[in-house]
Amino acid sequence: MTSSVSDSSHSVSPLNIVIATRESRLAMWQAEHVQALLQARGHRVSLLGMTTQGDQILDRSLSKVGGKGLFVKELEQALQEGRADMAVHSLKDVPMDLPEGFELACVMEREDPRDAWVSSEYATLADLPPGAVVGTSSLRRTVLLRALRPDLKIEPLRGNLDTRLRKLDEGQYAGIVLAAAGLKRLNMSQRIRHIFDETDMLPAAGQGALGIEICTGRQDLREALAPLADPATWLRVAAERAVSRAMGGSCSMPLAAHATLQAGALTLQAAWGDPEGEPRLVTAEATLNQPDHAAAEQLGTQIAERLRHAGAH
Repeated sequence: MTSSVSDSSHSVSPLNIVIATRESRLAMWQAEHVQALLQARGHRVSLLGMTTQGDQILDRSLSKVGGKGLFVKELEQALQEGRADMAVHSLKDVPMDLPEGFELACVMEREDPRDAWVSSEYATLADLPPGAVVGTSSLRRTVLLRALRPDLKIEPLRGNLDTRLRKLDEGQYAGIVLAAAGLKRLNMSQRIRHIFDETDMLPAAGQGALGIEICTGRQDLREALAPLADPATWLRVAAERAVSRAMGGSCSMPLAAHATLQAGALTLQAAWGDPEGEPRLVTAEATLNQPDHAAAEQLGTQIAERLRHAGAH
């Protein structure tokens, strides 16, 4: 993995590229966004829409059926079989360790990484009456919500963005928590009542960033994707994902990890909570000056170690 980016668009021969994508509205937006950027550089790009296991299993939480890797397996199979050349993912849905034969070839500039409060009736989480029902599919959001409001009832919420909003509008929940990035990308910012500050709701590793996966060894695709990469985002998510990897690698862990980069200083914060136990968070934070990718990942490993020492598991 490298953070060096050069605009090699002039020297890269035009390619015929097929992008594998889930068929949800947000996934299609992401794939079409990458398609447009590559086409602007002279490549011929088509989309292969697919339904994944994660899209089909909606009656159980992800942590009980195999984690967020369920959203990428079918796409990886299409890459392996040569039906597609690359897959565009929300990086928070990508397992921390990719299967052998695959690599993350590009991390793009990050959209807003924060969580959004969406409700028809209540302007903020603080406005909810005790016992109100809040929907989320995320163990991370569950533990952070419990730490903020232990008096609320947190209920599972599965489905794509439109499905989740429909369930809210039907009155199944007093409010729901979603990634701000998805709502903004689909021009649905008007649904956001409040954006949580990172101090209240620390984002997930990679939240708001798009990652592009290819089969290992496709140097032609690496070169084509190089102009789309954002080194600052890649550095930040390298540190965040290293925390998750060191804590066991599961995307379904009740773990938050978020890095900021200011004036060359990388600050990494992480939080862990027990979904079944006390509504108490274990937190850790550290800053590193002028890090490269290896140092950013090492910082993530150190933060994970601090979390474990403080009681996370």
